[in-house]
Amino acid sequence: MRILSWNINGIRTLPQYHPWNSYKSCQAILEQLQADIICFQEMKITRSAIERDVAVPDTYASFFSFPINKGGYSGVGVYADARTAVPLKGEEGLSGKIQPKPQLSADEQISKSYPCSHEMKLLPDELGNTPSDLSVLDAEGRAIVLDFGLFVLINTYCPNETSDARLPFKMNYHYMLQERVRGLMEEGREVLVVGDINICATPLDHCDGNLASNASYFHEHPARAWFHSWLDPTGHMIDIVRRFWPDRKGMYTCWNTKISARETNYGTRVDYILVTHGLVPWVKHGDIQPSLKGSDHCPIYIDLHDSITLDSGVKLHLRDVMQMNGEKREPPRIAAKYWEEFSGKQTLLSTFFSKKGGALPSGASPSPAELTPVVTGPSVTLPAEVSTTLQVTPVRLPNTSGASSTSSSQPPYSSKQTSAPSPSQKRKLLTEPRESMRKASKKVKKGQTSLSTFFSQPSASQTLPHTPSVSRMEDVLVILHADTNPDGYIASDYRMALELSNSQEKIVSQSCASATSSSSHNKTAWSQLLAPVQPPKCLVHGEPAKEFTVHKPGPNKGKNFFICSRPVGPGYDKGKAERLREEVDHQYRCNFFKWSSEVKKESLKQKDRSSVKSDEPT
Repeated sequence: MRILSWNINGIRTLPQYHPWNSYKSCQAILEQLQADIICFQEMKITRSAIERDVAVPDTYASFFSFPINKGGYSGVGVYADARTAVPLKGEEGLSGKIQPKPQLSADEQISKSYPCSHEMKLLPDELGNTPSDLSVLDAEGRAIVLDFGLFVLINTYCPNETSDARLPFKMNYHYMLQERVRGLMEEGREVLVVGDINICATPLDHCDGNLASNASYFHEHPARAWFHSWLDPTGHMIDIVRRFWPDRKGMYTCWNTKISARETNYGTRVDYILVTHGLVPWVKHGDIQPSLKGSDHCPIYIDLHDSITLDSGVKLHLRDVMQMNGEKREPPRIAAKYWEEFSGKQTLLSTFFSKKGGALPSGASPSPAELTPVVTGPSVTLPAEVSTTLQVTPVRLPNTSGASSTSSSQPPYSSKQTSAPSPSQKRKLLTEPRESMRKASKKVKKGQTSLSTFFSQPSASQTLPHTPSVSRMEDVLVILHADTNPDGYIASDYRMALELSNSQEKIVSQSCASATSSSSHNKTAWSQLLAPVQPPKCLVHGEPAKEFTVHKPGPNKGKNFFICSRPVGPGYDKGKAERLREEVDHQYRCNFFKWSSEVKKESLKQKDRSSVKSDEPT
């Protein structure tokens, strides 16, 4: 049996990545993961938005916990293969405060006791307040607890420390998780905790943990100190995957995709599978799957033995201790298959937009007696050229009791206003399309039809007045003086006409040449202005920088900037304030930074200087 855990960073975004985009259903994706119990974190969806294919796959029992107030955030889910692993009991949250309707009975509850705030040492917030009700910590949909007989599974997504104000919430959630596990162990249960803990256990689990400046105070952080005390040998929980790979470096499960950290394996290990001591003999193997893409995390898993032999010689089989004796067993009541929207007790919103049952079958056409046009407004007489483009669209009206059928001698369609229907009948309004009327009344106007015509030269027919079609100017002159008697004027007038013709041709050729040169000059100016900015070179490596865009809300959102194009890695230059100079590794990204607007200004100034130098006399 395989138990797999994966922070998928959104159940709706996972099918957009390879190879998951080649599968047509959630069922196919789950089968491809090849695990019996699949635990997801960061579902990032709400109960009202989840689709049936995701909520209730064919061969899996599914369980979910979503945030109460903040939709599309956090959320966890567990898919258990109904053929190999069906839980006996199930609960949402760690505090026992989140209950279905009706509430779970004593026989349906996993634990006899639950964490209480007055019995725990909680961390106060900035105002000095501590939560009196632990349901506040459970309101973000961060845990699902399932009883599989051999063990109690807790799938959790622990909070991240996004700010200093968030630290108390994070620490108090950890304390509640620890208290819940302690209570289960006191009841004699074996516990298996999987999920995104959002803490690095040791310096070996951090990409910069080997640096001297980090290793010296690594466990001084409150979350790391708590986690270190909870794990073996000082605590009760065993990091079972690390036990199989005690000295393995680079065994990271999370990477910052904004800086392309996965390319150089510059990440952290924050996803864990923790077990109590009684489960260690059952675990056969554990590892990570960094080759599976689709999220900023990668899956982790453990494999369980089919059977073990105790020191007393008794052989235990996994299916027996999990009470999977071959008979079909129904999942606990919190399963998604019992939700009203999926169990047939509640009508979905989509059904209101589906076709009614009385619709005609495909290929059938209504009889003319059942069709009557809907006429709205007063009747008007339209011109013949417009009326020919209009069509009357028939609409099916429901048959009413006592209504006489239309005679075969009467035309099936009528332009006269029909009598008003009875109040019990529903009116169907039909809006006639006006496309044909608009096409009939629309006239094509002369003018600019595209952007390219603005830059093209006007034709001669648009700029010159209408003149007779003649081939040569000499023919015009001959026609003009054909009836003149004085022979002395013929030669002089002919010479003057030739001179005027030659001068006109020179003016036209000069104007065309000037227009061509002006057009080429404008084209060059525009191409220089709109040309993409050439990336600058970073100062350390001398390589072209890479351009990015600011997406963080603030005054710089939307601005572009250049940074070093090399990938990040252990010891890359974060800047003097965050990285000691002696710990900088120059084979990775340097701290080069420049706004794109500054690069563009420098480029324009350089072009202006070059143009001035070219215009200076030599």
